[in-house]
Amino acid sequence: MILEIILGIVVITEGYVIWNLIRKTELLEVWVERFTQDIQVVQDELIKIDSTGHFEADDEVGTVFKLIKNTVEELKTLKGEPVNAN
Repeated sequence: MILEIILGIVVITEGYVIWNLIRKTELLEVWVERFTQDIQVVQDELIKIDSTGHFEADDEVGTVFKLIKNTVEELKTLKGEPVNAN
């Protein structure tokens, strides 16, 4: 009888732990998806801003612009997709 009660408590506890971990994993997946979309929006905006290549060609602005582009490229590698080097 005592063994059955202990096993019941263990099963209920394990069920709660599994449910809680699944809920947290789903929240993390949603966050990662939104973050991935934000990275893509930033990348698209950078491409649109420098469509003529003027920012990248300027010495002072070009250095900062290249650093921003490199940072976005590094973030794209975090989402697990291959990145094409430009």
